[in-house]
Amino acid sequence: MDAEGIEAGRRRWQARYDAARKRDADFTTLSGDPVEPVYGPAPGDSVAGFERIGWPGEFPFTRGLYATGYRGRAWTIRQFAGFGNAEQTNERYKMILKAGGGGLSVAFDMPTLMGRDSDDPRSLGEVGHCGVAIDSAADMEILFKDIPLGDVTTSMTISGPAVPVFCMYLVAAERQGVDISRLNGTLQTDIFKEYIAQKEWLFPPEPHLKLIGDLMEYCSEGIPAYKPLSVSGYHIREAGATAAQELAYTLADGFGYVELGLSRGLDVDTFAPGLSFFFDAHVDFFEEIAKFRAARRIWARWMRDVYGATTEKAQWLRFHTQTAGVSLTAQQPYNNVVRTAVEALAAVLGGTNSLHTNALDETLALPSEQAAEIALRTQQVLMEETGILNVADPLGGSWYIEALTDRIEADAEKIFEQIKERGRRTAPGGQEPRWPITAGILQGIEDGWFTGEIAESAFRYQRALEKGDKKVVGVNCHDGSVTGDLEILRVSHEVEREQVRVLGGRRAGRDEAEITKGLQAMIAAARAGSNMIEPMLAAVRAEATLGEICDALRDEWGVYTEPAGF
Repeated sequence: MDAEGIEAGRRRWQARYDAARKRDADFTTLSGDPVEPVYGPAPGDSVAGFERIGWPGEFPFTRGLYATGYRGRAWTIRQFAGFGNAEQTNERYKMILKAGGGGLSVAFDMPTLMGRDSDDPRSLGEVGHCGVAIDSAADMEILFKDIPLGDVTTSMTISGPAVPVFCMYLVAAERQGVDISRLNGTLQTDIFKEYIAQKEWLFPPEPHLKLIGDLMEYCSEGIPAYKPLSVSGYHIREAGATAAQELAYTLADGFGYVELGLSRGLDVDTFAPGLSFFFDAHVDFFEEIAKFRAARRIWARWMRDVYGATTEKAQWLRFHTQTAGVSLTAQQPYNNVVRTAVEALAAVLGGTNSLHTNALDETLALPSEQAAEIALRTQQVLMEETGILNVADPLGGSWYIEALTDRIEADAEKIFEQIKERGRRTAPGGQEPRWPITAGILQGIEDGWFTGEIAESAFRYQRALEKGDKKVVGVNCHDGSVTGDLEILRVSHEVEREQVRVLGGRRAGRDEAEITKGLQAMIAAARAGSNMIEPMLAAVRAEATLGEICDALRDEWGVYTEPAGF
């Protein structure tokens, strides 16, 4: 780009910055020297390819969505928590909010993630152990007791049974007297990544996409601020994917959901702002920063050029980040505080919109209260003490960062082509399918391509660890230590017994006719191709359990079995 074009961009950025609200803060260095809100080429300089870097708040948003960067608003501290029953987790949430957390993120136990009730025989020994147990709307009501849902943003990390769990969330808000149109937050809902990486699916892909489409319609029409789909790359990376694979598979999943919305006749400029993303922040500092910058640029370009989005909000990639659980080690666990801080810093320098920092003991158990506080304080130290909020995209223009950003983008585009090619194999005569990314994803799931690619990447990394080419402190180098055993959080089996007892009491006090009516209406809507959310809500209001709702859908749609791979 020539000097005139760069200066025109600088003027556009300045106008946006001047018009935006800024935080009341001290934007100086620790020594008291003032810093500019953004830095770029010197006046009069021309920079080849600068249109791909640009200015914060301007397409293709490589340098961030907002002209002010974090001067306008800091990222949201959103700590992921959940254990035991709803009452115990409610107390942890209150602790997080009191300590300065800006939003809540719900971790569910394995039976809930699999759409099973706590008294299901397959739930034995798992209730409350990897998250909170939620069986019905009454549990959700207790989970958010004395936490006004109209005033706090809430993220729920669940995909297979996400829609009935969301209905329970809506009913809990209704019981608080909250106008549900005011609700704000995110629901993971991303079923593609379950088939690709996490493996917590319930139904075959096609009927599940119908349910997701119903949710997108419902939120687009009635809960405009809520984001019903948080497309997750986190679990893809944790399964062993590379940074480029995480980015490409995640964005491809997002494109698939865009195609789902378009296939429903929805307006892309209306529903696309309801999509958000969830990425992993791994320990390779500069690669992670570049990954986040490339993600924004790719998404904006595809949304504009491929899917016809005309508004900036429909072109924006908003994302939450969690530090890499897979990078934590049981050996010398206090080293995990350092790893998490480095990963969190990469997420912030990459422009994350919200952030969860893992606790040092999460490789061993759910976080203790002390470990959860250290994780929270890690973000607060970054936010309050380091000065990283003062300048938008402070690493923009770095030769290394820009080269890494370009490389990851190019690698991702190659993967998109591979996905589209798989979709062409399913079309007559190898023609381009109507929804090419969706067709490629579904074919890649069915033939095990995604799983195989991730497994190969994980194998290469493991070999590098075993050979010593990659180092992990305390594991394959510097392994002498004076650290003793940690005191870890243990969830009593009494939690399960009490949860089952309470669930039995709720069942005894319900109006079974209302539940049957709601479930039958839900299945009738599924067969008619109409929206299933309202009849599902009716069943939830009558205290239908998660297992009852999911079992009714399993009976109608069947269960998914992963193809064998060798």
